[in-house]
Amino acid sequence: MEQHTYRKWTLGLLLGLVLVLVACAAFVWRVDPCFYYRMPADRKPVFFSERYQTAGIVRNNPADVVLIGSSMAANYRGSEIGEVFGGTGLRLTIPDGYFSEFDQVMGLLMRTHRPKRIIFAMDTNIFTRSPDGVTGAMPGYLYDANPVNDAKYLLNKDVLYYSLYALMCQRWGQGETLDEGFSWDNTVWWNHMTALEEYQRPNIAAEKMPEDGLLADTAKNLAVVTRWAETYPDVEFDLFLSPYSILYWDKIGRTGETDAVFAALKLACETLLPYENITLHGLLFDREIIEQLDYYCDYVHHSAEAGELVLDKIRSGADLLTAENYQEILANWRDFVVNYDYDKFWDENYWIQFHTAAS
Repeated sequence: MEQHTYRKWTLGLLLGLVLVLVACAAFVWRVDPCFYYRMPADRKPVFFSERYQTAGIVRNNPADVVLIGSSMAANYRGSEIGEVFGGTGLRLTIPDGYFSEFDQVMGLLMRTHRPKRIIFAMDTNIFTRSPDGVTGAMPGYLYDANPVNDAKYLLNKDVLYYSLYALMCQRWGQGETLDEGFSWDNTVWWNHMTALEEYQRPNIAAEKMPEDGLLADTAKNLAVVTRWAETYPDVEFDLFLSPYSILYWDKIGRTGETDAVFAALKLACETLLPYENITLHGLLFDREIIEQLDYYCDYVHHSAEAGELVLDKIRSGADLLTAENYQEILANWRDFVVNYDYDKFWDENYWIQFHTAAS
């Protein structure tokens, strides 16, 4: 009798657990906070994690032109991308992303809704760093082609929490449009004072980094990009060197990285320019943008206003790097940044004269 009671109790417990799991899975499926199955039709989506939600955005938002990048690309708008290049536009961001993470996004994008054009923000700080530092924060099961591991999404305590969070935010009217999702340009003051305040000017290094100090890691990252060009020859890849402010050049000069960075940039040109479906844009060398510190909130992140200039320049080919001109451009730019007067930015009289001249 006791054994029968124990068995009945155990079966009841297992059934209860199964019902709880089914209820949790059904709740996650219905709310679908990461847009894995659908974009919300009757409410604005709630954005909270690029790495978790980008997969769903890719699956459910086909576009002709897709811009992919780190937080440097967060303040571009998909609608504007579509207007500039024609057709529909979409912006996808992985903050502080590694090339292996962008590769997962690219793989899913090409399997689901292959666009005509990819615009990829080539952040110098990212394509020169070691790929071994990736944190593993990317939920790979959301990006792969295996439907079996979807259970990791439906039966996941973090996603359950995200479901509750998204539901409450939507009830409070805190959703955003896809165009505005993950953008943050309205949360900071884009001004030279903010840029200078946020820039921690380093001490001058006692020793310089070897000229080849970044080449091994740069080559590994560039191999990801060349594989895209080779695997998807029917897709046009517009790669642009993100326009860090002039303060970036001050930073690498003071840390002794100038020679190493220019060697990495040279390797990027030599590696990418031979591909017919790759176009490389040197926005990192565009004085109209990078010397205007009022476009920045720190030494690298630029405003949406500067982003509009970036898109126009990519469209027009204003800063195009070619096999014929890249060596001259790099040599001239190196001479420019090595001899630049950075100290003027900490002189109040400079800014008085600057704004007087501008007005």
